[in-house]
Amino acid sequence: MDFWTDHTKTTEEIAQDLLGCLVIKETDEGVTSGWIVETEAYLGEIDGAAHSYGLKKTPRLASMYKESGTIYIYSMHTHLMLNVVVQEEGKPEAILIRAIEPYTGMDLMAERRGKAGFVVTDGPGKLTKAMNITKLDDGTLAWDPPLRIDVDTRKSPKKIEVSPRIGIPNKGKWTDAPLRYTVAGNPYVSRKKGKIEADFGWDEPTN
Repeated sequence: MDFWTDHTKTTEEIAQDLLGCLVIKETDEGVTSGWIVETEAYLGEIDGAAHSYGLKKTPRLASMYKESGTIYIYSMHTHLMLNVVVQEEGKPEAILIRAIEPYTGMDLMAERRGKAGFVVTDGPGKLTKAMNITKLDDGTLAWDPPLRIDVDTRKSPKKIEVSPRIGIPNKGKWTDAPLRYTVAGNPYVSRKKGKIEADFGWDEPTN
């Protein structure tokens, strides 16, 4: 079954499956891409930290209610956040892509960020700026250019670490819910602590 139409998996499971998938953004300046190393699951109607909690509907949230694979872009503190809807139409559950490990277009990403090294894409607002992801990408589909998530060309994490989401204050049990997933040992994970693995936490790539 296709990755985006297989609704037998939970949003938490899909958030882990997305680790190692390749985000690609095509622009006039060039193509940038990176392996997903950090995700957060948002569980829609029941999730006190989700924009769609209680099935809230506003024009800004329109993409959340569309088909699986729909890109949802929103702004937070002037930064844009890249999300993808992962359940069937009308079930507004999505995954936030929090960090990527650059693959192609590293120089272009560094130029856009005005920085080099791990800090170029080790956070959700950083990666969208580095890849020139904009609000024009909101409502598009994850398999259609210019912004795609390639679920076939991928790397496999050796170990996935699970922890509470970041920046979720005053949401009761949802503040500490273990819904953040990271590639253990990867230096591009936001707020990285601990050892950096020589292989950045990957097994050999699989196609």
